[in-house]
Amino acid sequence: MSEQQNPGLTTDILMKFRIRGGKTVMVLPDGTRAIERKEAIVDTTMVKIIARGHRWHRLLSDGSHNTIEDLAAGEKISPSYVSRVTRLAFLAPGIIEAILEGKQPAHLTMKDLLTPFPAEWSQQERHFAEIHQNGPMVQLNRKE
Repeated sequence: MSEQQNPGLTTDILMKFRIRGGKTVMVLPDGTRAIERKEAIVDTTMVKIIARGHRWHRLLSDGSHNTIEDLAAGEKISPSYVSRVTRLAFLAPGIIEAILEGKQPAHLTMKDLLTPFPAEWSQQERHFAEIHQNGPMVQLNRKE
């Protein structure tokens, strides 16, 4: 009896490589990370832009700057960008909490946060989930 050589097994797994928080992660087609880590992976870029949105909102609210155009001139950036970032001050608490703890879905990016989103918090969760067809974002530590 001759023994056939075993060519080995091959497994194909569809995935994309994305940069999150300065690190490359593997993202499966359903938007989840291919390798879950026990420690949270905090995306510092998203945290910083949310903090900037809160800061700019505070500067507009306390009268330091009267208009978005005035604030944009003071920061030397476009009024459109100031408007998009300031909107982040109104993100749902569950979404902000998930981002701060590094528990946001792998598919969620800073670019997604800067797109127009609904004002109502429950609709925001649906909106960000529908961007990538990933189902509801109840995994964002939503407290019932």
